[in-house]
Amino acid sequence: MTDTRVVLVRHGESFATVERKFSSVHSCKGLTDHGRAQARALGTRLQRTGEITADAVVSSAFLRAKQTAEIVAPFVGHREIDVRPGFGEHDPGPVCDGLTFDEFVATYGRPDFNGDPHAVVFPGGETMAQFHDRVISAFQQLEHDYRGKTVIVACHGGTIDGLLRHCLQTASTGKFEVFTKNTSLTELVRPRENVWRLLRYNDHAHLADVV
Repeated sequence: MTDTRVVLVRHGESFATVERKFSSVHSCKGLTDHGRAQARALGTRLQRTGEITADAVVSSAFLRAKQTAEIVAPFVGHREIDVRPGFGEHDPGPVCDGLTFDEFVATYGRPDFNGDPHAVVFPGGETMAQFHDRVISAFQQLEHDYRGKTVIVACHGGTIDGLLRHCLQTASTGKFEVFTKNTSLTELVRPRENVWRLLRYNDHAHLADVV
């Protein structure tokens, strides 16, 4: 059987990042103009190199991820986007949704995402453990639905961090940090049952000329 390949793409620069806000799927305002340019640069690269033959393009339900997927998809021969909410970013819940980082710190103190995964960081939101359980479940369902195929998934930095920890069978929080660039490529392949191989992480060569 052909290996299953999952290419994780962090969305382009978003208003949430620029404004330094915690943003759920409900408050996400999508990509900045710079973020759209980043997504187009990725699409142009993939069309030029042919390095990924995608059987499908998947996205989280966040507007910033969907916009990234919609820009990239035509460059790899697709129009339809398979939207899967499970790949969404860590949900801050209704109490913290829309708060700036500084507002959050002033009210609740600095968030610790590297400590106890079951600790409540966002009052009324997901714990890290709940977040990781959700994205891992979405990943497992994706692998089942697209077994033996190559899929591009437009998602989020936290989603990629959680899936790397899952696939590399390491600690769910702490121990190491990853800083995933906007529209970078992180590629995983499943050569055999219950084994994932990391082929590349944070490949953002296409951003060299995006200013």
